[in-house]
Amino acid sequence: MQFQKRHRSVKIKEVLCALEQFAPLPLQESWDNAGLQIGLTEAEVSGALLCLDVTEKVIDEAERKGCNLVVSHHPLLFRGLKQISDATDVQRTVWKAVQKGICVVSMHTNLDNARDGVNFKIAERLQLHDVDFFAKKMVDGMECGSGVMGELTEPMAADDFVLHVKRQMEAESAMCNELLRRPIKKVAICGGAGDFLLDEAVKAGADAFLTGEMHYHQYFGYEQKIQICVIGHYESEHFTTEIFRDIIQKACPEVRTELTETNTNPIIYL
Repeated sequence: MQFQKRHRSVKIKEVLCALEQFAPLPLQESWDNAGLQIGLTEAEVSGALLCLDVTEKVIDEAERKGCNLVVSHHPLLFRGLKQISDATDVQRTVWKAVQKGICVVSMHTNLDNARDGVNFKIAERLQLHDVDFFAKKMVDGMECGSGVMGELTEPMAADDFVLHVKRQMEAESAMCNELLRRPIKKVAICGGAGDFLLDEAVKAGADAFLTGEMHYHQYFGYEQKIQICVIGHYESEHFTTEIFRDIIQKACPEVRTELTETNTNPIIYL
């Protein structure tokens, strides 16, 4: 008689613990709201759907795929809700998740600031080496930083670098300042909205600065100082789901993980 090997059941709180060990909550910025968003963590995980944003369609996808856990980069809840109804997309999403018994967990700026987090993933996609934080800081004895810098294997002309970024990050377009007339070797990175680190990147000796979005006036005054390359917030961070997958598969290999098929980018390029 053959006996089927039983897999250990894993509770949601175990997955949450693994995520928070990788990117501790104290690393998040003061305005952020990372961590548990919705749900009961004593429940057993039926599957984890990994995404950038939490929307009604993502909750529908989780239910369809039999996942009672959604792990996102951007928190669904940034500010307190005064009601839960059908008045806004956030309220509808919260209501649907509660109705379906789906737990929502978010790892946001704590994952941005953590070693091997979002910016390290971008550096990996760009095939950079010698990657480390620039403008480092210490939080509760942990070394962290909002951006990283690394080096290309071979120097690139500015136009080739932009094409390389678009290809590796699967971005449709890039907004750049005047093309740099020297080779690009050192690349500074800050996923999402990173213009607050532009001057730090210049001070650190970067030839190029890659981020997701920047204010219009920030582009002025950096001609031939540094190559600015802005590819879109979603485009800069959508590979974050791969980080979640690797963390969960290493700590809780029994848990089935699914990368979302729902494109939550609210911006289209025409």
